[in-house]
Amino acid sequence: MLSENVSRIVAARVNDPGAIAAAAARRVKAASLLGEHGKAMIVAADHPARGANGVGGDPTAMADRSELLDRLCTALERPGVTGVLATADILEDLLLLGVLDGKSVFGSMNRAGLAGSVFEIDDRFTGYDAETIAGMGFDGGKMLTRIALDDPATPSALSETARAVNELNDRQLIAMVEPFLSSWQDGRVRNDLSTDAVVKSVTIASGLGRRTAYTWLKLPVVDGMERVLASSTLPALLLGGEVKDAEAAFASWGKALKQPTAQGLVVGRSLLYPGNGDVAGAVDKAVSLL
Repeated sequence: MLSENVSRIVAARVNDPGAIAAAAARRVKAASLLGEHGKAMIVAADHPARGANGVGGDPTAMADRSELLDRLCTALERPGVTGVLATADILEDLLLLGVLDGKSVFGSMNRAGLAGSVFEIDDRFTGYDAETIAGMGFDGGKMLTRIALDDPATPSALSETARAVNELNDRQLIAMVEPFLSSWQDGRVRNDLSTDAVVKSVTIASGLGRRTAYTWLKLPVVDGMERVLASSTLPALLLGGEVKDAEAAFASWGKALKQPTAQGLVVGRSLLYPGNGDVAGAVDKAVSLL
């Protein structure tokens, strides 16, 4: 099945590149961003474009595209999964496979802040733009927004995020902002996941752009989520990230989802590459929290 899917995709890309636009045009759009359970359950797979291919002890786990697509297809067919977040290459593969009907689709926009690079904070927009997201009939775009007070690239990163927020709001598309208060430590960017730091990142991100009617936040689940989620009235999606203790992570997600601004989950590696290898089981458990 893996090789068959790849063969179909490559054949279309070589012989009929227009098939991608045609698949986007005939895609059945989601009736709502939220599922029957009243929350969003979005699977994220935009990590490879930033060079972040590792999962657990395997530094190249997400670099096998056929396996990644197979895991994404498994996740997307599970009941309660409402959408997907990825870069153009992956979303176009999924369009060609015909698995995005009835799902919300979010394009990842800024991927130039390559993991481990000296320019990581200078996260320029090398992925989707608002015009293309609208033209493809997708639901919105996502911006990773690291705020490093010790890095002079931060104002530019904030300005570019604000521009994307404006352009998406102008088109009545969701601007999904993922903020972190970050700093350089031993030559690497580290995100501060203390409650106070996450609250500060939320208040900064909430004020980006000339209007915020369509702005949502994508936030890590940390201690003190009541305070974090009380620091803005913008709808928030909870970031799953890579987890070491699955049971503890699921418990913290479930607790945070009870807050009024929490509108669902955006989870990637911990569902696509669970420790026990059971993608369907991990997704079903996450959906049960909703």
